[in-house]
Amino acid sequence: MSEKDKEILEDAANNIENGANEESCEQQESIELTTEERLQKELDEANEKIITLEDKYLRQVAEFDNYRKRTVKEKAELIKNGGERAIESILPVLDDFERALANMSKDENATEIMTGIELIYNKFVGILKQNGLQKIETEGADFNTDFHEAIAMIPAPSEELKGKVLDCVQTGYTLNEKVIRHAKVAVGE
Repeated sequence: MSEKDKEILEDAANNIENGANEESCEQQESIELTTEERLQKELDEANEKIITLEDKYLRQVAEFDNYRKRTVKEKAELIKNGGERAIESILPVLDDFERALANMSKDENATEIMTGIELIYNKFVGILKQNGLQKIETEGADFNTDFHEAIAMIPAPSEELKGKVLDCVQTGYTLNEKVIRHAKVAVGE
């Protein structure tokens, strides 16, 4: 083999080796690129999962906060109006007191007894007021379905009394601004 042939063979071997090296580098880059792409994809998936879990967490926190506020409000309402049933059951006794006082005022012989009953009545009403009970005022008031229950319509003596409460048959009461018994009234027509 001549020198020239040796050089050609060496050049060919070098070219093959360089080509293989370039191909190997390209394969290496493509493997690294696919590894990089794979890692980027995993990172994107992890970020999406984090966003989803963060959203779920924030919703759960908000839901729990709303639940807590609602239960606190319900407890406050129960405390505020907890004695509603007891007070409602006492209202007929209060009505009886008022009727007894009205009837005793007609009898002149019972003034001392009436004074004693008035003291008891006033103390009883005072205690109920301390617990949030208020009488619904009806004298000359406009008829309001939120507070009044019309049981009779009677002719109004004058034009300005139409639609107004003319007579109260049964007193109505509110407990902490909540109507527990509507006032039964006669309304002018």
